[in-house]
Amino acid sequence: MSIHKEVTIGHVHLTVADLERSLGFYRDILGFEVTARYGTSAVFLSAGGYHHHIALNTWAGKGAPPPPQGHSGLYHFAILFPSRQELALVLKKLVDAKYPLTGAADHGVSEAIYLNDPDNIGVELYVDRPRSEWKVKNDGEVEMVTEPLDLDDLLEELTK
Repeated sequence: MSIHKEVTIGHVHLTVADLERSLGFYRDILGFEVTARYGTSAVFLSAGGYHHHIALNTWAGKGAPPPPQGHSGLYHFAILFPSRQELALVLKKLVDAKYPLTGAADHGVSEAIYLNDPDNIGVELYVDRPRSEWKVKNDGEVEMVTEPLDLDDLLEELTK
């Protein structure tokens, strides 16, 4: 039995070392809106008024260290943008803030920008290409690639 085709992942809850520092990233740079707070130890953020897409907490204690490299856990989570222009807008904000990127890729089915949040949690910002442009193999599997993403070309979306 397969999971229903309309199932989506609703939110991610992240343990952070400094709530205000993380708010500076998720709210001030990426543009998520605060929808609720849980005292001084947690904050919930959303796009478009949903109860929350991202929750941040310091329940492990302020200043908690990130997990060491080479251990199991979250590799990254991804934020899907509705259009290439919206992805370009957030890229411009990151460039203007001199926020470091860890990579950028054209996956054939999508275009993605990679970075780490202030707690070194991997974040992928991406936009899907229309499904009609996806390459599908004879066995029905989607063909994905990892090619360089032209960030200058992406930023050109802002002049259209």
